[in-house]
Amino acid sequence: MSKEADRNPGFDTQAIHAGWDGKHALGALNPPIYQTSTFVFDSVSHAQKVFSGESAEYVYTRGNNPTLRLFEQKMAILEKGEKAVAFSSGMAAISSVLLSLLKAGDELLTSRTLYGSTYHVATQLLPRYGIRANFADLAHPGAVQAALTDATKVVYLETPANPSLELVDIAATAEAAHRRGAIVVVDNTFATPYFQNPLALGADVVVHSCTKYIGGHGDALGGVAVARDPDYIFRLRFDFLCDLGGVLSPFNAWLLLRGLKTLGVRMERHASNALAVARFLAGHPKVERVLYPGLDEFPQRELARRQMRGYGGIVSFEVKGGYDAAVRLIDSLQLCTIAVSLGDAETLVEHPASMTHREYPRERLAEFGFSEALVRLSVGLENPEDIIADFDQALRRI
Repeated sequence: MSKEADRNPGFDTQAIHAGWDGKHALGALNPPIYQTSTFVFDSVSHAQKVFSGESAEYVYTRGNNPTLRLFEQKMAILEKGEKAVAFSSGMAAISSVLLSLLKAGDELLTSRTLYGSTYHVATQLLPRYGIRANFADLAHPGAVQAALTDATKVVYLETPANPSLELVDIAATAEAAHRRGAIVVVDNTFATPYFQNPLALGADVVVHSCTKYIGGHGDALGGVAVARDPDYIFRLRFDFLCDLGGVLSPFNAWLLLRGLKTLGVRMERHASNALAVARFLAGHPKVERVLYPGLDEFPQRELARRQMRGYGGIVSFEVKGGYDAAVRLIDSLQLCTIAVSLGDAETLVEHPASMTHREYPRERLAEFGFSEALVRLSVGLENPEDIIADFDQALRRI
């Protein structure tokens, strides 16, 4: 076999071509949307083969569907996992994974800074089922080892974290957790598989809110879990996805497949725009500090270089003047849009303390790595000069 035939395709090639050859779609370039709730059988014996798992055909879209399966195959390949399960939203994926790995009496060890809804699951939902959440500064060397107990069954982390952009050393965390028999779950939404592959660094499960960069256009909700253990993915699908019902629609799966085709080129532009905006903000006299892993002054710059291939499109910064100044700045923007979510073509700006992270106690925000003065922006695909000009005029108003 030639060296050319033996080589592994690159990320962008896999994002476009993996899992799909077009041979069963009447020559269509794009895969069809299998917009059906149920599937038919030729006979009872045919149905029995499918129900028993002897055949990989389909029964009911709540369990699987050809459009969903193609999306799952692509995500497993891009995340360097074995299998994946698609969900109706990122939170459906996150909550299902946590419930699948924890039971009454277990402990969850998690990063001190999490997306607001994940924080709510950890502090409000899991305790109802006898599961305790312990928060620690996992970005600090040695914090994982110190916080692990015999009851810790899952270490859950975001890296980069939302909204502080703190990083956690995935390889070191996985090594420490595995020594104590704990499973490591990483939310890779901010970095995407284009810039970071937690499974290749030792994590056991990766989750995404595909609503963000995977879809990339702000028009589809979705989530996914990817793992190296196919038996775990089988249990996650049939014990949790099917019975809890957080199923991705075929149409949204098709939209996410469309988004994957341009993920690489979009992430390159998001990251280059974000770096330009971060450098502008870092040099502005009304900005207290800028948090972006691509800046040389970022506290964890060496870790960012070691475990990431790029630094994403999220920039957080604190303005001088506290809460009032942050709100005035956001309200003064003209091009950039005030909205939660991230990863869209448009630059989206939000105030975490009063929006996505409002459940965090205001008087303890510093413990979680941010403050009322923090502004989070998802830098879009506009011309970077225009984004910078909008922030320049808004900063002059505070």
